[in-house]
Parts: sequence; structure tokens; C-alpha cells
Amino acid sequence: MGKRSDTFKRSPRGFYPTPASALRPLLRHLTQAIQFDEPCAGDGALVRHLEAAGHSLASASDIHPMAMDIVKCDAINLERCVGDVFITNPPWPEQNRRGEPVLSILMHLSSLAPTWLLLPADFAHNVYFGKVENRCRNIVSVGRVKWISGSKHSGKDNSAWYLFDGAHMGPTIFHGRAA
Repeated sequence: MGKRSDTFKRSPRGFYPTPASALRPLLRHLTQAIQFDEPCAGDGALVRHLEAAGHSLASASDIHPMAMDIVKCDAINLERCVGDVFITNPPWPEQNRRGEPVLSILMHLSSLAPTWLLLPADFAHNVYFGKVENRCRNIVSVGRVKWISGSKHSGKDNSAWYLFDGAHMGPTIFHGRAA
């Protein structure tokens, strides 16, 4: 898994289950017992971590569901947020696609409800971020994530949670890594 080499083959469709360690920095920024929608649920790993932390699932879907309780639906086709907020680890920006597919996903979801997305930390340092920065309320640093269970190495890129909200008009607040 890497954009810098072909040493490791990428998982089909860039799917990597979200480890609990990637969620921990976000938990202190969520209100008590929120109800959430997971529109890029994959195998449901992020859903399980959020539920274990005391939050409740309103809806889980994915364009390619990998669990029986996840509904088949493209995030771009969702018409509403059933819960209070979307929380997801969407497909990350692909090389030479100017922020896609995530830009389309975040613009659509954040027009429906506040939307937390787990993305590369350098997402905010690309020109295409200018198209969405006015919607970005918060960035929560995660650091490097060990995406492949059993591997002795973490990924080469830092990650961060981004909160986008179509109703937001103001500065973005950055939250560094907690000790």
C-alpha cells in the first residue's frame, strides 16, 4: 500500500479496514452518544469501533458492501443523513484526479449534514482543498496509521480527521496530536 512504490500491491478499490487506533483521536471531539451514518462502511470496522465507544449507528452503506448488514448505495446518491452526523473513511484522493473521488463525496455529504472524514493529513495542503476549505470546521491530527493488521509497519502518510459542514463559514480549527 503506497503511492511511492510498487513494493506492496494496493488493495482492490483502496480498501483498508479502519483500525481502532485511527478513531481514538476523534473520540474526544464527538459529543456523548451521537447517532451516526457510515456511508463508506466497507466491512463495518469503523462502525464497530464507534459502537464500542458508545455511539449508535443510524445507517451503514457502501458502494461495495463487505458485510451483510451494510446496504449497497453510493455515498453520492444518499438523500439525507438519518443520524446526527456522517463519519467515514472514504476512498482517498487518487493520483492525477485533483482530489477525486473524495471531493465529490465530501461536497455532497457535507451539504446534507456535518461530515467527519478520515483522510491523508496533507489533503489540506493541496490546491484542490481550496474548493472546500470554507466548509472545513476542524482538523484532528491522527499521525501514521497501521492499516494492515499483523504488519510491523505503519503507513508512510500521516492521517487526520476533517469535519466538513456546508453551513460553516469561518476559520478551520486545527487540533494537534494529544500526548
